[in-house]
Amino acid sequence: MLSLLWYLLRMTRKKLTVLLASPRGFCAGVDRAISIVEKALEKFGAPVYVRHEIVHNKFVVDSLRQKGAIFVNELDEVPAGAKVIFSAHGVPKTVPEHAKSAQLDYFDATCPLVSKVHREVERHHANGRVVLLVGHRGHPEVIGTMGQVPEGSVVLIETEQDAETIQVVDPENLAYATQTTLSVDEVKGIFAILQRRFPSIETPRKEDICYATTNRQEAVKAIASRVDAMIVIGAPNSSNSNRLVEAARLAGCPKATLYQRAADLDLSWLAGVETLGISAGASAPEILVDEMVNQLRQTHDVLIEEVKIKDEDIVFHVPTRLR
Repeated sequence: MLSLLWYLLRMTRKKLTVLLASPRGFCAGVDRAISIVEKALEKFGAPVYVRHEIVHNKFVVDSLRQKGAIFVNELDEVPAGAKVIFSAHGVPKTVPEHAKSAQLDYFDATCPLVSKVHREVERHHANGRVVLLVGHRGHPEVIGTMGQVPEGSVVLIETEQDAETIQVVDPENLAYATQTTLSVDEVKGIFAILQRRFPSIETPRKEDICYATTNRQEAVKAIASRVDAMIVIGAPNSSNSNRLVEAARLAGCPKATLYQRAADLDLSWLAGVETLGISAGASAPEILVDEMVNQLRQTHDVLIEEVKIKDEDIVFHVPTRLR
């Protein structure tokens, strides 16, 4: 009787094809930042303090908190002599200066690709150029990048309208840099406007938008036209995750949305969906993808197909003191 009931349930369950975008999830910079916190806890014991979210993902932050990490907003909350870690998004120069003056032992988990942008901005400032930074106001990475040089040395550009209307004192001494987690498609128009208005503007020596952001967007685009809906797993405050949703919509899947966890899934949203795409932002662990797939299997007969567009083999090492 039970086997017959199981069979009938299987026969009545709707089939759902799931296309998993690959690459997805953790990038090398996120992996390094999380490893820095974990290794610091292993080596020095709890507590280890972390300034801001180490990466933009509640599951990751909660997991590290359970291991003994204490997350703070500012260094004033950290006792003298304690171990403190700066997040993967990067910090203004005033933060490590504050840490030194407060006698804090700090580790910098800034993604090396964000650090590259910091060095570019410093180089442009040293050469007398004003930097036009393409990014989102208030994002920790933008705050950190603008904080590498004196106030007024960097001007934020958020939209094409900003690019069209920005006024500068010396148009011949300009450079631009970019937040690493932006949409490739989003910034093309801004770059074109800046180069038209300021033909001599200095461009990045190497693309600022990081490899992981680009690869994840390309993977989403590769399946967007094949699916009825797209789920991106990531945090609402994660720039790269939100850009994946935008990339899916621009590439032909208007029904694209962001979910943090499988428990957030609204099954009514899946009405009429026969083929579903799934990706995950660079700060979302693979366990959350597995969780979502298992949730779907509770109500659907799921067929999984992974669509891989590129292999990633980049590794960023943790600081020597933690190896």
